[in-house]
Amino acid sequence: MYDLVPEPGELAVQTLAQRIAGEVLRPAAVDLDRRGGFPTESLLALSRSGLMGINVPRDLGGLAAGPVAYSLAVTALAHACASTTVALCVNNMVAEVVTHFGSPDQRAAHVPKLCDGGHVVGAFALSEASAGSDPAGMRTRARRTERGWVIDGSKLWITSGSDAGLFVVWAKTSDDPGTRGISCFLVPGDTPGLSRGKPEHKLGLCGSTTCAIEFSGCEVGPQALLDDVGRGFRVAMMALDGGRIGIASQAIGIGRAATQAAASWACERYGANGVPQGVAFALADSATELDAAALLTLRAAWLKREGRPFSHQASMAKLLASEKAFAACNRALGMMGAQGQDCDHPVERFFRDVRVTMIYEGTSEVQRVVVSRDIARRYDADPRSPSELRL
Repeated sequence: MYDLVPEPGELAVQTLAQRIAGEVLRPAAVDLDRRGGFPTESLLALSRSGLMGINVPRDLGGLAAGPVAYSLAVTALAHACASTTVALCVNNMVAEVVTHFGSPDQRAAHVPKLCDGGHVVGAFALSEASAGSDPAGMRTRARRTERGWVIDGSKLWITSGSDAGLFVVWAKTSDDPGTRGISCFLVPGDTPGLSRGKPEHKLGLCGSTTCAIEFSGCEVGPQALLDDVGRGFRVAMMALDGGRIGIASQAIGIGRAATQAAASWACERYGANGVPQGVAFALADSATELDAAALLTLRAAWLKREGRPFSHQASMAKLLASEKAFAACNRALGMMGAQGQDCDHPVERFFRDVRVTMIYEGTSEVQRVVVSRDIARRYDADPRSPSELRL
């Protein structure tokens, strides 16, 4: 049913990511976490390598390597620095959205800059105080004018919001109920009327800025509208489906890093042949669960690569990967005791960084809603053979 063996080109991207992770991201990760701020130098290195547009066509500056390569690369990078990796994930998501939904002029104006660092990084401005997991509660509005559109409102928890050169912004353009009145806009970061809040002080991912964005009489031209009026929700859902593959991959990378660190600690303390059974079994559980999550994630990425529906599988992958990665980090912290709590040991950082993977790109509860609704729909379509449904 699925051919999950990566192709040579996909493995080459993974190898590239592993090299940059070791040479650039890992040496900077501790200092970046402690001082906070934005990972400018690391992102420039990723831009030079092409990894800021992994699934973007070559004529727009990307690698055209596909979703499987993207998943493998994100896992490798997150193993070294989750903060830098989340900025890369969002940038790749923005680049794919503009590539897929943008006009030829929009693609030419923005996608190469997202890939080569010209925009520094892209940001995804969807969430609001009253519209986190429920976009229908959105209050940001865009009204049409003779010169284009004027946007007013605010967005919260915007990854890379402090430095992004391009924002994909969702706003209500009509009073249609639910999500039918939502449209999508491309707003350059230097647009008058756009202001950035102070970066949030967060539990984890301290080397990735997250801030509020305000739009006050923010005027953009007609060319800023992405896709059609009132079609913004489908743009967001397409982006989030692919984004869930990225966050699942990120979680796996963090979980594997914590498991590897805990295994090294156990072997050093007890000797390779003397690790207590309880510790050994905990490591075995983490490794097994993370490999299972990786296979689910690669399945979703493969389906996306083949042009087949993958929303259900992406939600399953994101749900399992984020929760099992958190469990792996928690086990690592527990088995190491007081030493694991010390900020001089990377396990403490991994534990803080992994928690948000169960929240952004849709909480675990949202993923369960997506999966359960799809199961109910399939059962309703074929109630005679529920055991044969291809989930």
